[in-house]
Amino acid sequence: MPLVASADLEVHPRLQTSIPSSFPTLGDGLNIMEIGPQPELPLTIDLTLRSSDIWERVRNGFAMTDLNDDLVLHYQQWYMARPGMLRQMIERSRPYLHHIVEALEERGMPTELALLPMVESSFNPMAHSPAAASGLWQFIPATGRRFNLEQNWWQDERRDVFASTNAALDYLQTIYDMHGDWHLALASYNWGEGAVKRAVERNAASGLPTDYPNLRMPKETRHYVPKLQALKNIIGNPETFARLNLPLIPNEPYLATAAAPRPMDVKTAARLANMSVEEFRHLNPSHNRPIIKAHTPLILPADRIAIFNANLANNQAPLTQWQAYAVKSPQRINDIASQLGVSSRELIQANGLPGNVRLAAGSKLLVPGNGNLESLQRMLGMESSPAIIAPEPRARGKKGKKGKAGSAKNKKSAAGKAKAGNSRASKARSSAGKGKPTPRGKKKR
Repeated sequence: MPLVASADLEVHPRLQTSIPSSFPTLGDGLNIMEIGPQPELPLTIDLTLRSSDIWERVRNGFAMTDLNDDLVLHYQQWYMARPGMLRQMIERSRPYLHHIVEALEERGMPTELALLPMVESSFNPMAHSPAAASGLWQFIPATGRRFNLEQNWWQDERRDVFASTNAALDYLQTIYDMHGDWHLALASYNWGEGAVKRAVERNAASGLPTDYPNLRMPKETRHYVPKLQALKNIIGNPETFARLNLPLIPNEPYLATAAAPRPMDVKTAARLANMSVEEFRHLNPSHNRPIIKAHTPLILPADRIAIFNANLANNQAPLTQWQAYAVKSPQRINDIASQLGVSSRELIQANGLPGNVRLAAGSKLLVPGNGNLESLQRMLGMESSPAIIAPEPRARGKKGKKGKAGSAKNKKSAAGKAKAGNSRASKARSSAGKGKPTPRGKKKR
């Protein structure tokens, strides 16, 4: 009876081909069997083979040392108990993930970092924190400026997917080069590189380990890397991924950029790309105003670029319906809206104003009109808000407890002054009657 190779034999999959399914029967003598040279087996993954699924590409690029502790287990269980939330985050990542993975691979960086916006913003490009961090990668204003993200009245590039991804990877590479450890780089991204550097130096001075698990750090930073590791464990395991019914994402570019050669309304750009305004804003959340400045890249689905360019070339209508309005004397927004026959709410939203404020003379506003570009040119060159909020005028004739007290006090003071004045006038008349000269500097009453 031939001996059959056991199916339960634990053998590395790449060695299975070298094991025959059966062996020759051993008789009285020995049968001679020549064993030929074994084929060489690949020991690395061939990244030139294109995967149809972006998650397989992400898994193949995992390069960070795994973190294993109770916090990782806690967050892994926490995420797995909320598959609906995971699905929502992954659906949000759909337009951006391919671009982020591509950028990471071009730099030779670990693809685990493509999951970081899940921890930072749940892949919501409009996310805004109490600490004024904004966008997918949650840049605070100062760090955004440090990495050349434009932030002005017209645009906030912290919410621009392409610009902010480039800045985030620049920052992560910088802090990795500083520490030589990805866990410390991630802690620095959350806590600040200076704080992590001081924590490392404190441990080194005390003879303690200086790796991430052994540093003293705020609770938020202590939980930060375990969250990313938990997501890596879930997404990195195809069986878990399938069991949770998480969405697959094609390994294809989703986004591309087009140029706006002239100032263009957000609504016009959406129309030219055959998109809804809501969909366009979702991909272009960096624009603060209803007008996009000339030569600003527009982010569109890759399959809409040709449509946009063709419609733009054939467009005969004005690209913008907004124009500038100069405030000549202090006016409230409601009064300006009534004067122009437009909605005050529309003016407040378009100009980023806190409400029905009073504007000072010299202020400029974006108002609906006929798209007079000449009136817009000077305004388009302004980086800060061209609207100046004027102080409220002092109230007159209002009575209250303080007003009554102040009024009584003023009356008393006025009466005293009048009494003193009458007394001085009386003395002056008396002196004049006696032939004495009037004191210099004083007038007769």
